[in-house]
Amino acid sequence: MTLLDTFKRPLRNLRLSVTDRCNLRCEYCMPESDYVWLPREDVLHFEEIEKVVDVFLTLGVDRLRLTGGEPLLRRDLASLVRMLSAKPGLADLAMTSNGILLADQIEALAAAGLGRVTVSLDTLRPDRFTALTRVDDLPRVKEGIEAAHHVFGRLKLDTVVIKGVNGDELIDLIEYGKTVNAEVRFIEYMDVGGATRWSPARVVSRREMLDQLTGHYGPIQPVVEDSSAPADRFTLPDGTVFGIISSTTDPFCRSCDRSRLTADGMWYLCLYAARGIDLRAAVRRGASVEELKELISDGWRRRDDRGAEARLALDDRRGFVPLNTLRQDPHLEMHTRGG
Repeated sequence: MTLLDTFKRPLRNLRLSVTDRCNLRCEYCMPESDYVWLPREDVLHFEEIEKVVDVFLTLGVDRLRLTGGEPLLRRDLASLVRMLSAKPGLADLAMTSNGILLADQIEALAAAGLGRVTVSLDTLRPDRFTALTRVDDLPRVKEGIEAAHHVFGRLKLDTVVIKGVNGDELIDLIEYGKTVNAEVRFIEYMDVGGATRWSPARVVSRREMLDQLTGHYGPIQPVVEDSSAPADRFTLPDGTVFGIISSTTDPFCRSCDRSRLTADGMWYLCLYAARGIDLRAAVRRGASVEELKELISDGWRRRDDRGAEARLALDDRRGFVPLNTLRQDPHLEMHTRGG
């Protein structure tokens, strides 16, 4: 079935956070020194995730992405991949990772049915990597990327571009991507929950990125395609394809078919949503499949979220959620709801 929200957007993509924990502390996501974590007893068991996913699949979802935190911190993740990959109607099962633990797990994940992987890589410079993440693990990330290239042949690299931090590395990252057959996607710095140091002055816009790349490579052509994917894709003169997610200066809310399930079963219909729908409570009280279908269907039909567009319209734009509010509700953190 096709389930539509108030703006006729279908329910299609579900991002599944399997843990809120992360082994990095990236400046644009987790810049603080300490965090309030989800209670471990609230985190969904694999069988509970499977039950919820089965319902989503009957309602039109055909694309799943495993996220975190860092998903590879979830013990025995390959078992969950095996449970999900065989589901009828599932067209795509992907994962986003920071890459640190990827080399050790990628073969087992692929054998279990993972279809593709995206690795976050914000800089190629060791000193910048340490400053951005507070961890000196760039060699392990590159090892993970190379392992993913070996297993899958092709992958994607996500780069959050921040003015004064890594905005001068776009060309270097594209050239590195060529060596591992990776499509690089540059992401405008977003003022989401957790980005407590965000300011408009630190955003590198799509226009600025294209100008920089055109100045080096020459004419760049847009890729014309019918897709609800968040990235606008472009082709360099040599045929290399890259993407830009301009969710800060030109949001894609009008075509957004994504929702997010946190590791403890809170379902969010927008990355900027202040409140979610508690699916864990329904599952653990023994709700039937039909009851879960009605809960999810009703939530999506009522969906009118256009969070990034609403943020763009603000005259005085600053960080989305104050730090004291984040500590009162960890669900507002980007690392909790899967980015």
